Amino acid sequence: MQRRQLLRLSGTGVLCAPMILSHARAASPAGVPPDRKQQDREPVDVELILAVDVSRSIDAEEHEAQMRGYASAFRDQEVIRSIAGGGIGAIACTLFTWSDVDAQDNLVPWMRIDGEAAAERFATAIDAAPRRTGSYTSISGAMEHALRLYEGGRYEGTRRVLDISGDGMNNAGRRLEPVRARMIEEGIVMNGLAVLDRAPLPGGTSALEDYYRDEVIGGPGAFLVVAEGFEAFDRAVRRKISREIAGIEGATRFAGLPRVDRVAA
Repeated sequence: MQRRQLLRLSGTGVLCAPMILSHARAASPAGVPPDRKQQDREPVDVELILAVDVSRSIDAEEHEAQMRGYASAFRDQEVIRSIAGGGIGAIACTLFTWSDVDAQDNLVPWMRIDGEAAAERFATAIDAAPRRTGSYTSISGAMEHALRLYEGGRYEGTRRVLDISGDGMNNAGRRLEPVRARMIEEGIVMNGLAVLDRAPLPGGTSALEDYYRDEVIGGPGAFLVVAEGFEAFDRAVRRKISREIAGIEGATRFAGLPRVDRVAA
């Protein structure tokens, strides 16, 4: 956590990246060596987890649309510019799919993305990932899985961001509220991508948007992108990823966007 705070300062220009490790070591109490696992973590601007809904409401065509959308996002020049705009110029990213409380598949492992070639490797890994669907919708289970991925990762970013997409409400596993609260306590920002599909929830098309806005997203600067159908998913995910990984300079491009950003097909 100490080094994460120093990394945030480096992103604002207060510290330069090469100074981070020496400052972190100096911050340790005298005679107490820094934790080896913490010391070995590689600095990045953002630790980004992509959590993709594959519950039973997602058919094969929609699942493919999601995976294709995430892959194309990492081939998009605006996304690559957003990555380059950070203080370090690199992010760490991983992707998993989720459905029931104990059904999460880590499809793309943590990768360091620091330019077009690395972004293409990540996109290619998404293209090659298996397509499997599940049953129930456990957003709380997805968040708990994300916590384990952060704890077991080998990167340390100025920010930790969970990008969670879906078309339904939490209906399995723990209540969402305490899990979401723990994520916020850990300093993790949760951004949402709600997909309004052809089978709307009771309460109309606004019900899912309201749910994601009020009960899913959270943390400083959290936002929600609403894709009006899976036909809009490609555009929605590109806009969302560019916005959530934007560095200090790039963030000005998104300053005027609302907390809830709707993307039409």
